[in-house]
Parts: sequence; structure tokens; C-alpha cells
Amino acid sequence: MSEALNPETPEAVLDDAADQADEEAPIKQRKNGLYPGVSDELAENMKSGWADTELHGLEPIAQAAHTAARRAALSARFPGERLVVPAGNLKTRSNDTEYPFRASVEYAYLTGNLTEDGVLVLEPVADGHKATIYLLPRSDRENGEFWLSGQGELWVGRRHSLAEAEQLYGIPASDVRELPDRLREATGPVRVVRGYDAGIEAALTDKVTAERDAELRVFLSEARLVKDEFEAGELQKAVDSTVRGFEDVVRVLDKAEATSERYIEGTFFLRARVEGNDIGYGSICAAGPHACTLHWVRNDGPVRSGDLLLLDAGVETHTLYTADVTRTLPVNGTYSQIQRKIYDAVYEAQEAGIAAVRPGAKYRDFHDASQRVLAEKLVEWGLVEGPVERVLELGLQRRWTLHGTGHMLGMDVHDCAVARTETYVDGTLEPGMCLTVEPGLYFQADDLTVPQEYRGIGVRIEDDILVTQDGNRNLSAGLPRRSDEVEAWMAALKG
Repeated sequence: MSEALNPETPEAVLDDAADQADEEAPIKQRKNGLYPGVSDELAENMKSGWADTELHGLEPIAQAAHTAARRAALSARFPGERLVVPAGNLKTRSNDTEYPFRASVEYAYLTGNLTEDGVLVLEPVADGHKATIYLLPRSDRENGEFWLSGQGELWVGRRHSLAEAEQLYGIPASDVRELPDRLREATGPVRVVRGYDAGIEAALTDKVTAERDAELRVFLSEARLVKDEFEAGELQKAVDSTVRGFEDVVRVLDKAEATSERYIEGTFFLRARVEGNDIGYGSICAAGPHACTLHWVRNDGPVRSGDLLLLDAGVETHTLYTADVTRTLPVNGTYSQIQRKIYDAVYEAQEAGIAAVRPGAKYRDFHDASQRVLAEKLVEWGLVEGPVERVLELGLQRRWTLHGTGHMLGMDVHDCAVARTETYVDGTLEPGMCLTVEPGLYFQADDLTVPQEYRGIGVRIEDDILVTQDGNRNLSAGLPRRSDEVEAWMAALKG
């Protein structure tokens, strides 16, 4: 990996280094005010001889009309206030390498732009707000940044110009490097989405309060509870790619047996990167007793014939909407008698949960319906003393069910996470909401309260369910769920 000259070196240090280069270089390197070791001749040469690559007549991004409507709703909620929504900055992974950048959900939701350092500002005006998107412009060919900086165009790729950005996003664009000073000089009430850009927050430190900023973030979280038409389409796209990723995994289970769970992880990741932006969360590729660990993402264990594989994974689209699907598959293609017994119980619980998803239902209904079925099974199997009402009242089934039965889904895998309780878990389902239904049973390998044959078996089945006007639609119906259908599907894929 090549190393760039540091564009942030203090000017005095650059001058000293250039003076030293004057004395020591075999070919005289004259100080040019830019970087050490760069001659005036080379600096001048790099300024010219480049074709004009400005793009004209760009079509707006697909969600431009939807992001405009979202900004209008935000404007109506906070009249007369300046609203600041940052994308975030690159984060260091180690030394001089960074993690891949992912824009903040709030910023991406309101703009459709996904580049680092961007900031959306809604300035109050007489009839609402004027939106401006602040971005880094294209690398300047005059100051050398485009070829000498590690973030320059020749190092990390071309950025859109501000004029191009305006065409794409339908928002006036300005240079983000000017924004901190503008914010410091601003008057009147201001709110900022915190946690993404320390520099922007520092410029507003004496103008904002944590309580007021929290209200802005809550509103933006609750705004995403109901998905618009574009979002529903992106979620379906994410699920469709995820289905293909699960098919990829089944086809290579023999190779996973020869290596480890990492082969499964890598196989699914390839599909996510080819068809989408990334995986939406760390893939859970849990074979054997690892399936009893809810968020097993180490994925370094063996894959053995006769065990179950709990695969919980989702593709994230280029617009940052993610699927979240789980299937529990027999590695050898056939469930054993006890595996099928537990799997079919979870399937029955999921069926009850999905049936409870409809407009007007309470959000908690699908969880309660699934938990009741699982409690009934546990009583029937003699693992817990009934009656079922007692088990549910005391929550005794949770020793083996462990988690809630689902969550909202969207740009975050656990979407709308800071919405108020009364609008989310105590709320009512509406058309356009998208949630997971994912009951499970987990019998830990060291659980002495269950028969030996149960121990080390974990089963979860998860689908992505869109609430419709008259019920629901299973976005992930393309993946079989019933145990006999799973076996037939796996056999066909393995040939």
C-alpha cells in the first residue's frame, strides 16, 4: 500500500523540510509552499494538462423525491430552528488505515448522499427551511491535494463536484470546509444530530443542548417507522440478494466441512459485496452448539455433518437498506428426529407470530403469539411445569427462548432504535412498517435441566415481514421454512 505525503503537516515544518531538501538533494528542489521534496517545476507540471471531466445533465438519484418529502416533514416539526445533520468522518482502524465509511443513517435518510464529511443543514426561512448539503468538493488541481494527499483524487478516487452533487441530490451544495465558521457565527436555536462529527459539534458547543438534540434524533428515528415505497423496494432488493447468498452457502457446505464456519461467512460476504454495499451486520454462521450463542460472529468453529447450521445474515443495498434473515439448516441435508422436533416447534411459533402481523395490531402481539406456542411445547415436552399461563406470567420459557421475537428493520438492522416506547414497542402496527419475526429455542450444551439429546441444539427461523393494507407480506418467502421443504431445497441445490 503506497504512502502519501501528509497534507496536514504544519507549514513551518514543510518549510524546514524544503530548506533541507534545497541543501541535500542532488537536483535542486526549490521551496514551493506545498510539500517537501516537490520541485516548483513538478508542482507546475501537475497543475496542467488535465481534461475537463465535469459531468453535466446528471439524473437525480432514485430516492430524490422521497428525501425531499422527508426533509419537508422534518422542517414542519422544527419551525424556526437551524437543523444540522452530519454524515460522519472516517474512523481509524490502525495507524494510517481507516474503516470503510458508512454514512450516518439520519444523513443518508434525508439526502441519499453517502460520502464522508458531508453535513445537511436546514436553515430557517419565512416559509420553512432552506436545505444545503455541505460536501468536500473535487480535489483542487491548483494546490496539489489531488495527487499528494492520501485523500486526494488520485489516491482514493474522484469526488463529485458541488455542481454535480446539486444535480444528483436536488439540494444546493456548498464547501463543507466553510461550515464550521458559519455555524459559529449563526444565531437563533440550533439542533444537531450528535455522535458523528466532533468538529461540527465543537462549532456548536455553546448553541445546543443535549435534551434538544435528543428530540431531533428521536423524531428522525420515529420517521423511519413507516417505510415509503422506495424503502420497501430497497428492502425487497436486499432480501432477494440475501436469498441468493443463502443458496450460495448451501452449495459449498462440503467446503465448509473441510475448513470452518469462516467459509460460510466468506461465501455470503461475496454475494453481499457483488450485489450490494456490504453485509448489513456481522454474519452469524453458527454450527453445532455455537447456534446456542445468539450473536456468534467469531465464525471460527468446525462445521460437521449431523449438526445444524444457524445462518443469520443479510445483504445491505447500495442505499444502505438491509435484510435480516435466519435459517437453521442440517449440514448433511437431513434433520435428525430430535432436530426436526425442535425445528418444527420453532416453525409453528413463527407461523403464529407472522399471522399476528397486521395493521391495527399491537406491536407486541406477534411476540406474545410466538412465545405462547413455545411455552406450550416446553410444557408438552416436560421441560417446564405448566400450566402455560403460569409459564408465561413468570417468563419461565425464557431460559430457552432468550430474546424478543423481532424488531423493526430498515437502514439499521435494529431500525428506529431511539424511537419512544409508546410509538414503537407499545405502539400499533401500520402499513409500511417492516419487522422481523424470529422465534428461537436454544438448549445450551451444559444445560442439565434438559435431556442429553436436546443439549447443543439451537434453532431460529427469521423472516422480514412488511405490514400491508390488509395484512402482511413475507419479503423473504423465497427461502423455504418448513422442515421438509428445507430438505428438498437443499437437495436440489446440492444436485
